[in-house]
Amino acid sequence: MLRLALCAAAAAAAALAAGAAYGARRWASGTRELRARIEAARMPMVPRAVDFRELEGLPAPVQRYLRLVLREGQPMVAGVRVRHRGSLDLGGAGPRWRPFTSDQRVLTRRPGFDWDARVRLLPGLTVRVHDAYVAGEGILHAELLGLIPLVGLRGTREVAEGELMRFLAEAAWYPTALLPSQGVAWEPVDRRSARATLADGAVAVTLLFGFDEAGLIEAVRAEARGRSVGRELVPTPWHGRVWNYGERAGMQVPLEAEVAWLLPGGAKPYWRGRIRDIRHELT
Repeated sequence: MLRLALCAAAAAAAALAAGAAYGARRWASGTRELRARIEAARMPMVPRAVDFRELEGLPAPVQRYLRLVLREGQPMVAGVRVRHRGSLDLGGAGPRWRPFTSDQRVLTRRPGFDWDARVRLLPGLTVRVHDAYVAGEGILHAELLGLIPLVGLRGTREVAEGELMRFLAEAAWYPTALLPSQGVAWEPVDRRSARATLADGAVAVTLLFGFDEAGLIEAVRAEARGRSVGRELVPTPWHGRVWNYGERAGMQVPLEAEVAWLLPGGAKPYWRGRIRDIRHELT
């Protein structure tokens, strides 16, 4: 009986490994197709270099921030490749934090990105996730082992707005995208904050940016972003924090971040990560 049990366990392990290998190949193929769509929507970068004259008239904290993190005449960021490591709360009755690694591709014009993540549930058992904004479409797709669908949200205005919010919130990693010439309209709030609005075709979003005493972005907030509850997206206040700035490609960018839903009972963080590697594609 013991021999039979061991043989059954070995067969199950082999089947799991074979399924995981097939799922990985299938997922990689889908990732290439998704990123090809992002690339196909690429637009020319105009201008090709930072010109501080376009800062005139911007809210004071925005001007200070852009002068801190950018240099006059430096190349614009056309794209970026980011690799993260962190933990993700899968939700439920209580926190269920699981480790993840991810690879993210971003193009700044036309705005687009794909966050390709592997979330470890158990040894040998992972969930693969695409969180993306592609040519005006928002996509949130997750599969167990890259084979069994778990989440599939796409094609609605709510999903598109949520993903464009993510693009705008993460622009501290590619800060030339926050210049007015790149489509961002700023309005003042107070000495430590300003609102930014970005429109991409029919999709438009607004976020509140907060700046620390040094002048760097420290937080972003949306009054309502779609939170997945069952099969529905529920508009919910949302908050992100960034810190631990470092110089990359001549710019100051944050290397750690946390995002949270702001619920009636308080903030509920669900993503915590740090940058393992970031490579900027400059004009």
